[in-house]
Amino acid sequence: MSGVRSGLDILVDSNFKQLAGTRVGLICNPSAVDRNLEHAADLMAASENCNLVKLFAPEHGIRGALQDMEQVKTFEDPKTHLPVISLYGNSLKSLTPTNESLDDVDCLVFDIQDIGARYYTYAQTLAFCMLAASRLNKKVVVLDRPNPIDGVTIEGTPLTDTCRSFCGLYPVANRHGLTIGEIANMFQRGVDGLTFSVGTIPCDLEIIKMEGWKREMNFLDTGLPWVLPSPNMPTLEAALTYPGTCFFEGTNISEGRGTTRPFTFFGAPYIDGHDWREQILQESAELGLAGAALRPISFIPHLSKWSDKTCGGVELHVNDPVAFKPIRWTLAMICAAAKLYPENFGWRQQTYEFVKEHPAIDLLYGSNNLRRSVETKKSVQPLLEEMKEFENHWAKARKEYLLYS
Repeated sequence: MSGVRSGLDILVDSNFKQLAGTRVGLICNPSAVDRNLEHAADLMAASENCNLVKLFAPEHGIRGALQDMEQVKTFEDPKTHLPVISLYGNSLKSLTPTNESLDDVDCLVFDIQDIGARYYTYAQTLAFCMLAASRLNKKVVVLDRPNPIDGVTIEGTPLTDTCRSFCGLYPVANRHGLTIGEIANMFQRGVDGLTFSVGTIPCDLEIIKMEGWKREMNFLDTGLPWVLPSPNMPTLEAALTYPGTCFFEGTNISEGRGTTRPFTFFGAPYIDGHDWREQILQESAELGLAGAALRPISFIPHLSKWSDKTCGGVELHVNDPVAFKPIRWTLAMICAAAKLYPENFGWRQQTYEFVKEHPAIDLLYGSNNLRRSVETKKSVQPLLEEMKEFENHWAKARKEYLLYS
């Protein structure tokens, strides 16, 4: 096995001495495992150095059984017999720990595998927990884990202040290239001079760093076990495509939820996979894209969009992870669908991550620029130029948050 050790591994090897004498609340999900696949909650509950008193459940729940945007309930965990406090209810207020829930907690420990994308909601959960801890003078300990799609590559679009939401609070690139510990570092220090400024979160923060991780590694290089961090993130390939293909959540095209290949299967009943593939290849050639191939498919999702209906579409195969640019590929795919099926293609209209005022695609893209470009049938070239400028900006701005060379 690789020499990479996660923050949890470091904590386990010290027999949790960093937490001795404190009452601990653990923010976790199924991905909070050590290199032997033992869960952090079980390990903490069994340690004489750790007084684990409470668990906090983010989106998808503490055991990861719930689908996207399903309400998480507060209950007693049958394994540890500890109270589980929901951090994903039916309102924005439910996303932050209450003062009452933190009365008997001295320290919040965060251990969840992030996947390196701005809209993955666990980072926002961390921010809200840090804000609550700061308000109540509680400590936060973040157990760092690898960015599974490497800590070097960045790609993305500006996030405007009006499009801030639970799928993006800070003006970082969609594929930001940070670990969850580095994100916590950013939250504490604040962000200034990007598309908008965000103040510091002056909480008592400790980041337990990994050992052996190098920025150029993807998850397969680490030797650590992959545990799906959410129900529709089963594989590393899904994580690699997600920073771009999550945009499909803002459309009426299925992103593959309800199939065995979420975020690599895409389609709708009105799509012919062969025609769409040819149009996408034409769009991608004009954009100079590489690193992926497309296969026409037919599939039936059993939940979410087009549930139990036959969809035509494509499967996105990543054949060169280094050359693959998921956001640019997704722009090509969306533009191709809008051109081929102008009477059928559309944007998601329902409330998205507690926001009614802005369409989901705007929240994900970071502005209304993509939506307006598609609706007016304009070239995406200005979007690419804006993206490149922002990527250069973010590459410089993120340096102060990095914990690993």
